Amino acid sequence: MTNHSDITILEVNNIDTFYGQSHILQGVSLSVKEGEVVSLLGRNGVGKTTTLRSIMGLTPPRSGRILFKHINIVGKPPFQIARLGIGYVPDDRRIFPDLTLYENLELAHRLSVKGRIQWTFEKIYHLFPVFSELKERKGNQLSGGEQKMLAIGRALMKNPSILLLDEPSEGLAPLIVQNLIEVLSQIRKEGVTILLADQNLRFCKNTSDRGYILEKGRIQYSNLMEEIWRNEEIVKKYLVL
Repeated sequence: MTNHSDITILEVNNIDTFYGQSHILQGVSLSVKEGEVVSLLGRNGVGKTTTLRSIMGLTPPRSGRILFKHINIVGKPPFQIARLGIGYVPDDRRIFPDLTLYENLELAHRLSVKGRIQWTFEKIYHLFPVFSELKERKGNQLSGGEQKMLAIGRALMKNPSILLLDEPSEGLAPLIVQNLIEVLSQIRKEGVTILLADQNLRFCKNTSDRGYILEKGRIQYSNLMEEIWRNEEIVKKYLVL
């Protein structure tokens, strides 16, 4: 994996998040250093998506702190959190079905934040060469894999410092997953930090430096991804159905 800095860009401190009366996240803490790729691992329903939604302000925690570049973002609306430099790609992609691929990117570009990394159409097309052929195709005419790539490209057009990816490998053919691994490597080389939530341990091993394993809304284990991969007991307990 590429070297990263010792500067912590994102720190989640002991957050508790609820859906109604259901206590979903219970004292979750994690940190991500600038330049890292970090994975949230676990089966369905353990709190991975809720963790990302809590960071993004879509499901704000009732207690605890979330520091992004040393700013406590708990309580801020999602649009303000996005403007600070956090990009979010939900698992359902949320691209505009009646807009073309180009128009989806253009809309994000208009809302972009002037940051350290300037993503242009040229850079996005270089990252996703197939976009040149698909730019006039509407969102609802794209395959699932193409929609997922567009969602990532659209998030990058806003010039985030960190990218939150929810289940990026889910439902993708093995060849597309391999392509996604290469894409994430290139994004990282451009200086974007990544926090992703995914069930696919092999995918996480090939993309990430470290991992946190969630179970029943709590962090049960964390380590370097290579160590998690080798730990059969942990894998069987928390990651294998």
